Amino acid sequence: MRKITYAKAIKEAMEQMMKRDKRVFLIGQGVTSPWYVGNTCEGLFEKFGEKRVIDAPVSEAAITGVAIGAAMTGMRPILVHPRMDFMLLAMDQIINQAANWYYMFGGKVNVPLVVRGIINRGEEQAAQHSQALQAMFAHTPGLKVVMPATPYDAKGLLISAILDPNPVIYIDDRWLYDEEGEVPKGVYSVPIGKGIIRKRGKDITIVAASYLVPAAMKAGEIFKKEKVDVEIIDLRTVKPLDDKIIFDSVKKTGRLVIADVGWQSFGVSAEISSRVSEKLLKNLKVPIKRVALPDAPAPASSALEKFYYPNEKDIIKAVKEII
Repeated sequence: MRKITYAKAIKEAMEQMMKRDKRVFLIGQGVTSPWYVGNTCEGLFEKFGEKRVIDAPVSEAAITGVAIGAAMTGMRPILVHPRMDFMLLAMDQIINQAANWYYMFGGKVNVPLVVRGIINRGEEQAAQHSQALQAMFAHTPGLKVVMPATPYDAKGLLISAILDPNPVIYIDDRWLYDEEGEVPKGVYSVPIGKGIIRKRGKDITIVAASYLVPAAMKAGEIFKKEKVDVEIIDLRTVKPLDDKIIFDSVKKTGRLVIADVGWQSFGVSAEISSRVSEKLLKNLKVPIKRVALPDAPAPASSALEKFYYPNEKDIIKAVKEII
């Protein structure tokens, strides 16, 4: 099987689904610009034209409303927000409208919408361009939230999101765009709501998402030399959360480290910690440790960023504290 980058896997998913289904179209700010979206949309405008690849005005609320309306009439839009931070300008459309219409219409109206939120952390982009907001959307009934960590899942989860009959928040991270991995050439799907064990072990469970999955894998290799057998779970989907894969692992290891790319307070790591504590308190040999962003806005300094963003060193420290 050939290897391609995470970014190319995203582009391939959109291209193949647009060829397969004329209802699929792409809309968003800067979808023709590498500065906005990397090379995840490269060549799509030339192949499909301005009616199916729409470089929209800078009006997050308006273009989100357009995409929701199109989805309700039977289209399958992929809406790109090149800075996830500015999805906040469209919260009324996403939370009040897209998430609720299927329920409010008694299951008679679907909203097959994919919202791609791109996290642009790092490179001194500071507090308004670096935020990981998955917990906000996972809190809302009616929304699914996926965060692929590998090129294989980047393509497969995006295809699943496009095929889903209701809204999916698809979160990709530019720190992963150059990661390479094996990806099939054809159309395939990765099931939404199912995590995966990236490395099996018996001593401690690490649950991670997005760019902290490869960080956890690096930590796992280091602990192998120290004869600590780490099990690593890639969430893939934040909501619905795959409780079973987490619970089964913690029952085996009795120890848990959660690595989330968002803030620690009231976030994904807090939710997982709560669920494990409620169901498996007797199985835990030691308290749960969490690795996440500190409760502070992202700094505008590359020196401070090195301390702000968690990496494999933080995961290693958390594991050592438990062991």
